[in-house]
Amino acid sequence: MARKSAPDDLLAPLTVAVGQEELLLDRAVAEVVAAAKAADPETDVRDLAPGALQPGQLAELTTPSLFAERKVIVVRAAQDLSADAVKEVKAYLESPAEEVITVLVHAGGAKGKGLLDAAKKAGAREVQCAKLTKASEKLAFIRNEFRTLGRAASPEACQALLDSLGSDLRELAAACSQLTADIEGPIDETAVAKYYSGRAEATGFEVADLAVTGRAAEALERLRWALAVGQPPTGITYALASGVRSIGRLATAGRNMRPGDLARELGMPPWKVDRVRQQMRGWTGDGVAAALTAVAEADAAVKGGSDDPAYALERAVVAVARASRSGSRPY
Repeated sequence: MARKSAPDDLLAPLTVAVGQEELLLDRAVAEVVAAAKAADPETDVRDLAPGALQPGQLAELTTPSLFAERKVIVVRAAQDLSADAVKEVKAYLESPAEEVITVLVHAGGAKGKGLLDAAKKAGAREVQCAKLTKASEKLAFIRNEFRTLGRAASPEACQALLDSLGSDLRELAAACSQLTADIEGPIDETAVAKYYSGRAEATGFEVADLAVTGRAAEALERLRWALAVGQPPTGITYALASGVRSIGRLATAGRNMRPGDLARELGMPPWKVDRVRQQMRGWTGDGVAAALTAVAEADAAVKGGSDDPAYALERAVVAVARASRSGSRPY
């Protein structure tokens, strides 16, 4: 087995970026390319689109040129390569060319696992780019973005940014960059609200906060205003689902946990745990299930399954408000 490259060796002969988080995969590739160009500005970069690597092409790409410049070969969606292409890549990994850096972008999982195993056996530098699915992971990503940019943001600001923009890492990263560039003082919840309070998701969370506490009339009024000013319905269904799920998660968490441990477990700041705890009064397990079903139906409707998305959203808001008061044995 070849000696494994160090994680911080961006000029390692072989890097494998593994996972399905597109932003992290792109950053892993960009870091290698930037390091190669810093070492040799004349570096030749060949970034192959998914499916572009054909049998026989790798040998052509890795053949030294007359000028012997450094090369970076990026193979996207390596898990989808044809059997012949995989065979060629495996053979190349056993005897890689000098001054050539190869980056394999692989989704992970069972598909194409043989190639991934061969890369690891060859001593590849590994970069994990797993999908961030938990709220705590996304909050950690936001905090790290600010830290990388040389700034700090309050926990409330990070949570507000996540609530306002949803879970798309590219949007979150862009927002962190914008706030860092534009805000001279502390980056707090007020600063986030100044820039992003008009987003559909932010308005959606206002609708959701009213609905989960049973205030159907107020929630419907806020919903109609949001739609009237052109807010996309998908942001509202996202916020409704998030609000109901937060109640379900808190209700099923350990009742004897300390507040700080509970906040970490749920990926919420303490202030949000307190808010959700107040909202969950009157909710039952059946109510959460019924509300999530109603929101899922509304989400399908606003994404093309209905001729009247506004009506579908109104039904969902009423269903959520009703579910919040549906049981005689609340959480």
